[in-house]
Amino acid sequence: MAAKSTTSLDSVCTCQVCNHDFALDCLDCTCCTKDTHSMVLDDMSTPSRQVDIPAGSVTLEGDLYLGTKPGIVVFAHGSGSSRHSPRNQQVASVLQKAGLGTLLFDLLTKEEERIDERTAHLRFDIGLLADRLAAATDWLAKRASNSKIGYFGASTGAAAALVAAAKKQDMVSAVVSRGGRPDLAGQHLGKVRAPTLLIVGGNDHPVLDMNWEAFNKLKIKDKKFEIVPGATHLFEEPGKLEEVARLARGWFECYLHSEMTHA
Repeated sequence: MAAKSTTSLDSVCTCQVCNHDFALDCLDCTCCTKDTHSMVLDDMSTPSRQVDIPAGSVTLEGDLYLGTKPGIVVFAHGSGSSRHSPRNQQVASVLQKAGLGTLLFDLLTKEEERIDERTAHLRFDIGLLADRLAAATDWLAKRASNSKIGYFGASTGAAAALVAAAKKQDMVSAVVSRGGRPDLAGQHLGKVRAPTLLIVGGNDHPVLDMNWEAFNKLKIKDKKFEIVPGATHLFEEPGKLEEVARLARGWFECYLHSEMTHA
């Protein structure tokens, strides 16, 4: 026998404006209070649901998870990867357990991925990747305007995250880079205003130097450089990716849950 539902009609939003198939707009509806909307009824507490994100002339596929606390982290995957990156999925799981929302999406379409497999050109087009990330940010902000947005970027995705953060200064509240190439963000580094955490493996020597150089070009007060001892570029050693996730969770909890503003 199925368990009896604990959802009563008193907790169901009946507003005609809200789209209960998606339920996100219940968060912004003036007639829906914090504890009386249809999020539970619409099964938003399940793992992520697939979404389509318009970005200029293309549509990008993503997986959106709404957390129980304010704050959504948008993931920018690294070169040759996708939203299915097992490392990003593992970090996202830790953030979700902390109550944060996550959006993992493909920076390239399937056709572009096929082209990139042959040419390896698009994965280093930081301008294109940053524009895609900015488009996803605009899309997300319209659907979760009460949530602060953070970026988690890996490899070249970290450069795209920093460029997009520089362009979306009023919308991005925190950035975390994992084994990233922030040096590829170039002149945009000096325009970043979001608190930024750079995480690098202690044995990832070339990337360590690149990150130090980029770190020194960041003009913000709230920035931090974390070295994970014994870790290489992909943090594949036992316990190293868990340390990345712990550091990222702390950074996002500080800057996405806090009511403070940062210059």
